Amino acid sequence: MRIARFVTEAEPAYGIVTGDPGEETITELTGDPFYGSVQQTGTTHSIDDVRLVAPIIPRSKVVGVGRNYADHVAEMGGEPPVSPLLFLVPNTAVSGPNEPITLPSFSEEVSYEAELAVVIGRICKDVPLERVDEVIFGYTVANDITARDAQRTDGQWARAKGFDGSTPLGPWVETDLDVEDLEITGRLNGEVVQRGRTSEMIFGVPELISQISQAFTLLPGDVILTGTPAGVGTVSDGDRFEAEVEGLGTLVNHFRR
Repeated sequence: MRIARFVTEAEPAYGIVTGDPGEETITELTGDPFYGSVQQTGTTHSIDDVRLVAPIIPRSKVVGVGRNYADHVAEMGGEPPVSPLLFLVPNTAVSGPNEPITLPSFSEEVSYEAELAVVIGRICKDVPLERVDEVIFGYTVANDITARDAQRTDGQWARAKGFDGSTPLGPWVETDLDVEDLEITGRLNGEVVQRGRTSEMIFGVPELISQISQAFTLLPGDVILTGTPAGVGTVSDGDRFEAEVEGLGTLVNHFRR
């Protein structure tokens, strides 16, 4: 099931997306599927007639994972982490598909990072590996945009990875997906610049959620960013970046100075 969040002329609503690429329709839901049952209203739109927004705005937190692909560790320098390298992102950093991303005034070196993101579906703490599937609502595509110069100088990553708009999510949440070995692709202005597979993660999704939940109580709607493969590079004013995860869809954003 693909659950999107969209706007027509009123407040954002949730809907179920069906149909083949280019012919999708979206059927409105009542209420918030993250906190209640999925109930359709019967009102249906062509996806071309609505504006998709971020499929989830976390009410609690976004938890990022750094350096979770060996090839990305190699290109950035240093050694692979012995445990997941975690950082927190405020929900004000979340933006949606096709939304313009304003490059921050404090940075001259902003880079893209195509990633798989996990959306939590229930409150949980200290989740054992064998029960991780029970707490996952679904998956979406993320771009963990990073101000590299601020990341190097600040020591902490809050500003570098948490500035406004720095975490686009979308285009929707897929609730039924095997994420063990999916291709992740990043395209800058139409050229493939990133390509990797989720099977190459240093810490897989079960390990990440289990270990993250040891530190933080996870709440419905929390988002876990699982890391990016090699190929990261910088973006400039006017650039277009596409982050694609096999079986999920493509997240497109433009950048402006």
